[in-house]
Amino acid sequence: MESNYLKEDKTLVLKITEELDHHMVEKLRRKADYEIERHIPRKVIFDFNQVSFMDSAGIGLILGRYKNISILGGQLELINVNEQVEKILNMSGVLKLIKINKEECA
Repeated sequence: MESNYLKEDKTLVLKITEELDHHMVEKLRRKADYEIERHIPRKVIFDFNQVSFMDSAGIGLILGRYKNISILGGQLELINVNEQVEKILNMSGVLKLIKINKEECA
């Protein structure tokens, strides 16, 4: 996972560079939590540009970070989500809480 913090608008962009499966999620969870604690951003953006697969562990990762950033008064967004991952997010109900920003695609 690559991270980029934009000070001017207090946005943390987390670019996921691995598949979101149970093998990778723990490492990604620790890195995301570290970056959120370090910067305390107003907005966290997960960039899914390089993600083609996600299982229930990935859903847990997203929901856990959503809870953490909400407690801090911030918001979480998803960008560059492919059709397959969007389908999983929709079926799981995640998209009722977290929006996919289709305009902020890189």
